[in-house]
Amino acid sequence: MSGPPPAVAAVRSAVRRGLRALPEDTTVLVACSGGADSLALAGALAFEAPRVGRTAGAVTVDHGLQEGSAERAESVAGTLRGLGLAPVMVETVRVTGAGGPEAAARRARYRALNTAARAHAPAAVLLGHTLDDQAETVLLGLARGSGARSLSGMAARGDVHHRPLLELDRATVRRACLLMGLDPWEDPHNHDPRFARSRVRHEALPALEKALGPGITAALARTAGMLRDDADALDALAVELRERARSDGEGLDVASLERAEAALRTRVLRAAALDAGCPATDLAARHVRELDRLVTEWRGQSHIDLPGGVRGRRAAGRILFER
Repeated sequence: MSGPPPAVAAVRSAVRRGLRALPEDTTVLVACSGGADSLALAGALAFEAPRVGRTAGAVTVDHGLQEGSAERAESVAGTLRGLGLAPVMVETVRVTGAGGPEAAARRARYRALNTAARAHAPAAVLLGHTLDDQAETVLLGLARGSGARSLSGMAARGDVHHRPLLELDRATVRRACLLMGLDPWEDPHNHDPRFARSRVRHEALPALEKALGPGITAALARTAGMLRDDADALDALAVELRERARSDGEGLDVASLERAEAALRTRVLRAAALDAGCPATDLAARHVRELDRLVTEWRGQSHIDLPGGVRGRRAAGRILFER
């Protein structure tokens, strides 16, 4: 008796491994836009979950950014119910806030997914990101001049969000979707050059493949994995440094920071600024550099203005943050 086609087997195997890594009482929800990647993930989850005794449902998010989006979301929900997933939820969101439409839509989507996960806790949300998405994320981080944490891309497993397809290329996942007999919807935003990710996908990566040869996508994804290990180790050391620096008073002790390596010191300063109220989307590397100068190049500067109405200043051998 022959098994499923290789592409379908690859997606199902990835989902099966992901399910085995979750606690037995976890409700598994797939985030599905109706696109080929998330639809293939939903099909594989619907196949695998009953075989390991898992409750498996789905969430589709209506961003309200295109005409007919509500009807499309209900159609996707109908497909998901037809696969046997339950519960299936349609979450309607408002896309507002800073950072442009891509960032605002992403924030709204993740808020909706997290709300659905809390409503069915303990729950995990499966996301359909592929190896190609990982490579695009690395290139976007590189273009922004981001640090190792941003260049490390997306995590395969988190507290709530899990990406079981992150080691599979997009072509394999999309082939699996069609072989499962599913009819995906192609979001026109994926081809809209106004959006940075679309330009990376359809212009930057193909140009790199042409100039440097095949394998760039996989290489970028591999680099992300190695950087994630490095960033995890540095973050753990930075937590220890921060505890030492704030152990005996308000703010951070300059002497403790001065003795630390720059990679750890800047992580501590960034974390402290975020805790003080700086929005993560607006806190840039240049802000952290200016904070670092309060430690390493102190010349009596009065304060550093930070996003979110926060100020950083040095006083009595401490780095202080105030609104």
